Amino acid sequence: MKRSSIIISALSLIAVIIISQSIYVVSEIERAVKLRFGEIVEFDVQPGLHFKWPIVNSIKYFDGRILTLDAVPQRYLTSEKKALMVDSFIKWRIKDVAKYFTTTGGDEERAKRLLSQRVDTGLRNEFGIRTVKEVVSGERDQLMNSLATSLDKIAQQELGVEVIDLRVKKIDLPFEVSDSVYNRMRTERERLARELRAQGNEVAEKIRATADKDKTIILADAYREAEETRGSGDAKATATYAEAYTKDPEFYDFTRSLKAYQATFQSKGDILIIDPDSDFFKYLDNSKID
Repeated sequence: MKRSSIIISALSLIAVIIISQSIYVVSEIERAVKLRFGEIVEFDVQPGLHFKWPIVNSIKYFDGRILTLDAVPQRYLTSEKKALMVDSFIKWRIKDVAKYFTTTGGDEERAKRLLSQRVDTGLRNEFGIRTVKEVVSGERDQLMNSLATSLDKIAQQELGVEVIDLRVKKIDLPFEVSDSVYNRMRTERERLARELRAQGNEVAEKIRATADKDKTIILADAYREAEETRGSGDAKATATYAEAYTKDPEFYDFTRSLKAYQATFQSKGDILIIDPDSDFFKYLDNSKID
């Protein structure tokens, strides 16, 4: 009884092991191939639950999602023989599982190296027939689209992968020439700044000269107008005095003499040497006062 139970348990365990080794699952984000003693017998296993013979069959899984290859920045020469440092990246995924496995052995890093070599060759050829301006701005999108299309054909034929997109992240000058270029740019900007300052100073001088001229003209006009007003006032005052004098000349002479006496004899120490018969003293001479 015990012996039969042991045998049944052993057979059950063996059956469980065989079943577990015979069933495999391919997820939605995976691609897989089935091998029989290392030979491909099923090229592209679809997602789901599948059966295989233990020991005889083996399964190789690959990432079926869109992957990113961030290429190492490389130095390329343009048609003008000017060097540029180009940093790019590629979006790719497995298209032909059998060819991918045959070419790379299922090694993703090897696939990236092979794809990077082809990208490097394509970029070198495309940059070599374009100028710096065309590469940086004018034909950059056209260059990327053209290169992505041609690279996709090569990658599918040789590696079994599909190139979805190819983009340049950054284009820089090589380190050994960047300093001299920046210095030249700085010198050019300083020269332009000096020219702008000189033009500004010239305009400022013109504005100051115009303002000074306007100030002189305004002051001259104001002085002329003031003199004219003062002259008109003086003439009017003289006419008023003359009119008043003609009405009572004696009184006018008397008040003017009083003002003269007041202005002359301001202190007791003032001395005035003058002819006593002068008209200056006529109002001080009591004999002449009525």
